Amino acid sequence: MRTTIDLNCDLGESYGAWRMGDDEAVLPLISSANVACGFHGGDAAVMRRTVKLARAHGVAIGAHVSLQDLQGFGRREMRISADEAYELTLYQLGALHAFARAEGARVAHVKPHGALYNMAARDAALAAGIAAAVHDFDPALVLYGLAGSALPAAGVARGLVVAHEAFCDRAYESDGSLASRSQPGAVLDERAAAAAQLLALVRDQAVNARDGSRVAIRCDSICLHGDRPDAADVARHLRAVLATVGVSVAPPRA
Repeated sequence: MRTTIDLNCDLGESYGAWRMGDDEAVLPLISSANVACGFHGGDAAVMRRTVKLARAHGVAIGAHVSLQDLQGFGRREMRISADEAYELTLYQLGALHAFARAEGARVAHVKPHGALYNMAARDAALAAGIAAAVHDFDPALVLYGLAGSALPAAGVARGLVVAHEAFCDRAYESDGSLASRSQPGAVLDERAAAAAQLLALVRDQAVNARDGSRVAIRCDSICLHGDRPDAADVARHLRAVLATVGVSVAPPRA
């Protein structure tokens, strides 16, 4: 069983007068923050504020890069080329880097968001484009991707440190992919169910899929969804569950 695990959360997704989540309450409870870079959420003021908060709490700062889909919150798939994946990743990385540098902090990792995350999990060409952008920007960055998918494989091929990401509040299919949100039971809303899956991931590196089969899932990092209204309460609960089995929380090492 692991003795440490990364707990990451998607944050900084508010923009303008619109507010998403409770970043101030969540940040002290996690080890890595994936900061929206303006394409699916976030704006200049929110990025700056989120970087400041993450630095104050000693939380690793990551670029949460997305398809350019503010209206759809980055969850609508778009047909893009590998070159376009490279360019949008590099563009958003540069934006977050500017705010991090101004605050005396650094960007530590990159994690795609929403539709781009799922597309890169199964499309080797898109995954390679993202991995190339991360490498060309800073080969010391950690690349996050769905455990066992094309994205961490592309990162390894580029010589990057990768974090295989798992989800305690999402149902899995027998092939290790996440169940579509359109499917009943795709999101585990009950804390007991999420806690049980969290322990299975940490202890066994495996979960029970929707069809009842047992699926091996490499787990370097657990994702907490910051857009849920009870994100801070869930984070506290997950930390307490991990503490009961002697697992501490820390970001992955590059």
